[in-house]
Amino acid sequence: MKTLKYFVLIIFLSALTFSQQQEFKIISSRLLDDKIAYPGDSQIDVTFYRLNLNINIDSKFIDAAVTVDLRFTEDNVTNFFLDLSNNLVIDSIKSGQSKLSFNHSNSQINITLPEEKTLNDKISVTVFYKGSPSGTGFGSFFIRDDKNAMWTLSEPYGAKDWFPCKDTPADKADSSDVWVTIRSDLYVVSNGLLEDILDNGNGTRTFKWKSRYPIAHYLISMAAGQYQLYTDYFKYSETDSMAVIHYLYPESYNPNTFDELNKTIDMLHIFSELYGIYPFIQEKYGHAQFGWNGGMEHQTVSSMGSFGEWIVAHELAHQWFGDKITCRDWQNIWLNEGFATYSEALYLEKKYGKDFYKSEIAADMENAKYAVGTLYVQDASSISEIFDSKRSYSKGSVVLHMLRNVVGDSTFFRILKTYLEEPELKYNTAVTEDFRAVCERVSGLNLDYFFSQWIYGENCPAYNTGLAIETLENKKYKADVTISQQLNSNPLYFTMPVDLKFVFSSGDTVITVYNNEQNQNFSFVLNDFPEELILDPDDKILKSENVVSVDDISKTNCFELLQNFPNPFNPVTTIKYSIPNNSLETLHATSVQLKVYNLLGQKVATLVNQQQPAGHYKVKFDASSLASGVYIYQLTAGSLNAVKTLMLLK
Repeated sequence: MKTLKYFVLIIFLSALTFSQQQEFKIISSRLLDDKIAYPGDSQIDVTFYRLNLNINIDSKFIDAAVTVDLRFTEDNVTNFFLDLSNNLVIDSIKSGQSKLSFNHSNSQINITLPEEKTLNDKISVTVFYKGSPSGTGFGSFFIRDDKNAMWTLSEPYGAKDWFPCKDTPADKADSSDVWVTIRSDLYVVSNGLLEDILDNGNGTRTFKWKSRYPIAHYLISMAAGQYQLYTDYFKYSETDSMAVIHYLYPESYNPNTFDELNKTIDMLHIFSELYGIYPFIQEKYGHAQFGWNGGMEHQTVSSMGSFGEWIVAHELAHQWFGDKITCRDWQNIWLNEGFATYSEALYLEKKYGKDFYKSEIAADMENAKYAVGTLYVQDASSISEIFDSKRSYSKGSVVLHMLRNVVGDSTFFRILKTYLEEPELKYNTAVTEDFRAVCERVSGLNLDYFFSQWIYGENCPAYNTGLAIETLENKKYKADVTISQQLNSNPLYFTMPVDLKFVFSSGDTVITVYNNEQNQNFSFVLNDFPEELILDPDDKILKSENVVSVDDISKTNCFELLQNFPNPFNPVTTIKYSIPNNSLETLHATSVQLKVYNLLGQKVATLVNQQQPAGHYKVKFDASSLASGVYIYQLTAGSLNAVKTLMLLK
């Protein structure tokens, strides 16, 4: 799912210029009990849903019979429950011709079985109910005011607002039917293939849709409107093709919309090449226009509020990541949303080139820097926490970008294909540890550090990089690089392979180091004097960093704090300073601090807090979170001290 607000933010940001293994507070899900922390009866496994809905769109009322086939996963079961909003009134529940006793309260239907059931016993129950469905969450059941359109959007907890179900993504049904009777001027769209349209002769028609792939309850959908159909075909071999059908409101049935939708075919080819053939190739793909401000990846037919290239790519990618393999619980929603967001960048890379990929990742990184909390959702009862755009979407995307750079391109794409075809996962559900296991098996690497800090940890590394040069004999130079990280909460510091780019007049050299300490030194012998050192030049890591200039330490003999530039500034400025050489024979490190204060003397930022050798340094200060005004910045190095003022104008 993707909201239009997030989609617009991505477009805006795209235009901007751009250890040690530690003890973590978050216990990874592989160590947790595998029970779901929200509704869904663990005694049952749903195998089939048939929704038979009679909808009076003018009175916003439904009269329904929903059949649920299930098997029991425990012995000695005498009762079980399904989830259904109390806003709907149940007339009766039957199994075959027998009526079953039930109690409907707290949005659960507690059903008493006529006889005790044992492990793997099966039963089919039909719930007869009626009422006016509520529209909770993102609008789980919505009828437009003009009564000419309606739609459902059940993610994450809205399915029970309109049909009885087991309310957890962990339990996929093997198949589903959606039969809808509605006013005859309306056309109904749902999952899978349309088997029949019946004219009932009373001003209504019945649409019968059938899906024969496994499906999560929240991906079962229905949309109705005065649709006009625009059909294309995805030719996935010389002799085979699949219909791609777009169900459009009359006002959107025009060449401009067609031009946007025609890109879907390229997307299907690109994603099928990257991930394996479209997962529901025996049915269809398409879009059902609806009035919500975004998109939702309903299986085989995404519901769309707009048809921009990015959002169409996002919802299509969900057919692999979210629909074929579904997050087992909402705590692991990044397996859906992070993967779909990253797929936008991959689509742009394949269609338009690497620069478009870099621009998209830069936008995701800028957004992800403001993510709060762990990528693993701590409070799955909060819809806003589950669908936090900075975290579940942007940071999830950036984690995959970083993983790609850690394991290498060819290995990364083998990982994705292997994950999607893993026998226990395909057309099923997964948690982060399932994905990690595939990553480690395919790559042959121990990635515990990576998943621990990026999925179950918080924030991103704040690097301070120092470079001191000592002239050696034979026209060689000793380069001492210091990489320091500001202390974080969880983890205390990050472990990552880090690229160091030395810029020479004759060309550039990139050296990769493994940074697994908070303060770490690396020494190199160079054949030329470097003009500049750039940490992570290709933005492989989500980070904040202070860029350091380079000079020969023998020329550094004064303590100096320069005026920031530009000044006034908004919102980024650069501060330069020099640390003197206390010994011409050794690279002597000094305890250096550079802090920013407001006029009340309150510290608002720490830019440097580390040991630094003699040299000339420059630090970027991003004051995006501060209000306009005059601030004081103070440099201390051992017993030396200097103070200046700067002005932020917004």
